[in-house]
Amino acid sequence: MTTTLWLTGLPSSGKSTLGRELVARYQGQRAVQHLDGDAIRREFFPELGFAKEDRIENVRRIGRLAAMLAAQDVLVVVSVIAPFRSARAEVRELHERAGLTFVEVHVHAPVEVCAERDVKGLYAKAERGEVPGMTGVSDVYEAPTTPEVRVDTSEYGVDQCLELIDRALRRAEQDSRAVVLR
Repeated sequence: MTTTLWLTGLPSSGKSTLGRELVARYQGQRAVQHLDGDAIRREFFPELGFAKEDRIENVRRIGRLAAMLAAQDVLVVVSVIAPFRSARAEVRELHERAGLTFVEVHVHAPVEVCAERDVKGLYAKAERGEVPGMTGVSDVYEAPTTPEVRVDTSEYGVDQCLELIDRALRRAEQDSRAVVLR
């Protein structure tokens, strides 16, 4: 199937961990590629900053890349903060116009839990004013209102989250096949 699993959430909510585990789960069963927001930004879009316009452009670019891969029958797992609903909606629309399946996964954890998990120390730096515009601290994260699935990584372990995501993926792909067959 031609699908993008779009994992969005606060920094340190568990997006990259779940993304890596999803790739490990599906490798050998189907073509799969993980697009991690930090790595993609660093390697391909280093000219983008963290102003709102740059964050939106980053999401657009990652969305286009994901759609290109999905169109080649690759399951694309994207782990990216993507703080703005409008940018995520644009990526969803891009996929749907191309006849691709888009599964939005809200990876949720309370900001306090994310701060405790933060191995980069970004939350502490943001609290001290050293990281301006930090999503979840001094800048907004617009949580999805109607994701295909929401996983709370403060309540569920990795395996439980993977099962919930897998069910949502199978349901979405089954629904998209039914539309094609009609």
